Amino acid sequence: MRKVVRYSKYRHVYGQAVKSDQCYDDIRVSRTTWDSTFSSVNPKFLAIIVEASGGGAFIVLPLSRTGRIDKAYPTVCGHTAPVLDIEWCPHNDHVIASGSEDCTVMVWQVPEIGLTHPLTEPVVALEGHTKRVGIISWHPTARNVLLSAGCDNLIVIWNVGTGEPLIVLDDMHSEVIYSVCWNYNGSLLCTACRDKCIRVINPRAGTILAKNFEEPIALQELDTSNGVLLPFYDYDSNVIYLCGKGDSSIRYFEVTDEAPYVHFLNTFTSKEPQRGMGFMPKRGLDVSKCEIARFYKLHERKCEPVVMTVPRKSDMFQDDLFPDTAGPEPAMEAEEWAAGQDADPVLISLREGYMLSRGRDARGPRRNLLAARPKALRQHSVNSQEPKRNEPINMELLSQEPQRNGNKIPPPVPPKSPGLTSPAVANATTVPETENSSPSPSDTNALEVMQQEILLLKKMINKQDTRIANLEEQVQGLNLWTTKTEPTGSV
Repeated sequence: MRKVVRYSKYRHVYGQAVKSDQCYDDIRVSRTTWDSTFSSVNPKFLAIIVEASGGGAFIVLPLSRTGRIDKAYPTVCGHTAPVLDIEWCPHNDHVIASGSEDCTVMVWQVPEIGLTHPLTEPVVALEGHTKRVGIISWHPTARNVLLSAGCDNLIVIWNVGTGEPLIVLDDMHSEVIYSVCWNYNGSLLCTACRDKCIRVINPRAGTILAKNFEEPIALQELDTSNGVLLPFYDYDSNVIYLCGKGDSSIRYFEVTDEAPYVHFLNTFTSKEPQRGMGFMPKRGLDVSKCEIARFYKLHERKCEPVVMTVPRKSDMFQDDLFPDTAGPEPAMEAEEWAAGQDADPVLISLREGYMLSRGRDARGPRRNLLAARPKALRQHSVNSQEPKRNEPINMELLSQEPQRNGNKIPPPVPPKSPGLTSPAVANATTVPETENSSPSPSDTNALEVMQQEILLLKKMINKQDTRIANLEEQVQGLNLWTTKTEPTGSV
């Protein structure tokens, strides 16, 4: 029995690292043992936690700032202890939040052109944790709502606009919280804890909706490595990427609604292990190259972008690969979310970010000039018997029946008017035009020559149209004669 292959648009997704000149070199990535991504990226900037003496710091680079990074490049260095986690605001590409071992959460405003000097003063400093803060997560749809979780087993949801906490969850976890994430519209939380329990929490009601799941719907054995897995889920394609910290591979799976629910797609491998990983939002991808994901892999001394691409022959915008995705506009305010309202992300189309490949006309398809040419001119171009420049047109030559000699027919070429290269016309085109100037005799002669040539061309066109009509009648008569005289065979 023949095996049926499951259909998937992402079956042939492949990963490819960019060239060395597009990497970010000589970056001293943090050596802190905390299990976070150590980086965050948006369509404008790349932020990486780096080694710093006398406190904590992270560097913010414009995406175009590739190559070697100077050691004296300015950093964000307002924390008094190492930075553990950072994340860009999904509703403002110039706002980033950071959590540190100094038990504080700080929100920073990055200038439009990037950092030109060290940034030491945050826009807002949020204090409420008693131990180090290792998890930072912005609300996906509400403006100025920020979540922080620390080693004090607290989850605090802040209103960054006022600098005050909206919700404090202090009795949900008995051990250290390893991971926290929002659902699609930000109405629920999911946490992973040291007690090996996964909890689904309604933060506004302060209740645990689910805990201690008995049986997983799918179980996939990866390897025997003890590194922490960093998961990244794409809501638009339902593809989940697993990046092992300390590993040198990125595995990706497709999640479906039918059993067995999780389908392995492929693995991207490289030589050097990764110390962290940044995941570009969908609106920052190059859709003209069918790029469905882009990672920023952290090495010991550099950052290397890795592009995930779906191979497609067409260079047009692929609607099935790029549905409407979450945009930078918030769906509601912090006060509305705290009052109990929910809203899905405001979607945008990625077609606006689509750029045609080189060689295509961005203004639309070009008009077919050959389709609008008269039949006589097309016949003349097939004959390839064009009069030479500065010579009169031979009407007898143009009226001859075309000869088929088996040679390759050249492409149609519009006839060149001999008068356009005559000395009179050349002089006419080089005479400077001034106001209130009368036409010179040379101008008058040039116009007369051009008018005569126009009359000759019109006569030629009329004569060739008549010739083509006669040939078509002869061909039609031959077809009728062959049909009548064709012998009929017996069956």
